[in-house]
Amino acid sequence: MSRFLIIIETTETGYSAYSPDVPGCVATGQSRSEVERRMKEAIEFHLDGLREEGLPLPVPRSQAAYCEIVELRNQRTA
Repeated sequence: MSRFLIIIETTETGYSAYSPDVPGCVATGQSRSEVERRMKEAIEFHLDGLREEGLPLPVPRSQAAYCEIVELRNQRTA
């Protein structure tokens, strides 16, 4: 079993997702759960195609982290 990082973005019509480790593999959905499900299916389909063609499978390498930014309000410049 492999775990691929997916990036989920909010769009005007719902959500979109991609995986940095699986270039060209994207999905969309009206809800977050739908886009997650569709992205899982897209990655599985993509990997099956690579296997059938005898091509190397991508290795999950990406990681995610958040950095907190303190917003300074009413900051004046000199």
